[in-house]
Formats: sequence, structure tokens, C-alpha cells
Amino acid sequence: MEHKTATHALAALGHATRLSVFRLLVQAGRGGRLAGEIATELGLPGATLSFHLKELSAAGLVNAEPRGRSICYRADFEAMNGLIGYLTENCCAGEADCGPGGQCAPPR
Repeated sequence: MEHKTATHALAALGHATRLSVFRLLVQAGRGGRLAGEIATELGLPGATLSFHLKELSAAGLVNAEPRGRSICYRADFEAMNGLIGYLTENCCAGEADCGPGGQCAPPR
């Protein structure tokens, strides 16, 4: 992942509402959630949700698929894992136990 791409993704996730939307989509898994379900779950007006979904989509973190008259949104797990990998790729100088899944606790 490029630095510019990571910066854009982190900026998108740096807003409380967008982070809540993204976490909800991560919890939904590969099946995703319909826009109306997301709005109801988070108590957001449709226009507000649309704005935040557009930002997450522009950052490459969310994909949309039309389903009849609704749209299903899904977290882009490849992008999410790429961002996590970018953030941790040189953690603790590449020690085997460090990084995602490991317990990273650099000495003080």
C-alpha cells in the first residue's frame, strides 16, 4: 500500500461516524448491510449516511452493490488488511512474534 492511500484511508476512518459505519460493515462480514439497515442501526439520516459512505468508498474501504432498489455496502477486507499490514510492516524490526495476531510490546 502506498503512503498516500494509507493517509486517505486513515483520514476517512478518523471521523467518528465513518468509523462506526466501517466497524458495522466489518461485523457484517462478506454479506454486508443494506443502506437502510445501516441508517437504522446507527440512527443516521439517509443523506448523512450517504455522505459518509461516499467518503469511505472514495478511500477504498467500502464497496457498493445494487440490490433492486437498495444498495448493499461491504467492507473491503483486502483494503483493510492492506492498511493494517502497512501500519505494522516494520513493527519491532520484523520480529516473528510481532504484528497482527502477535502481541507487540516493544521494550521501553
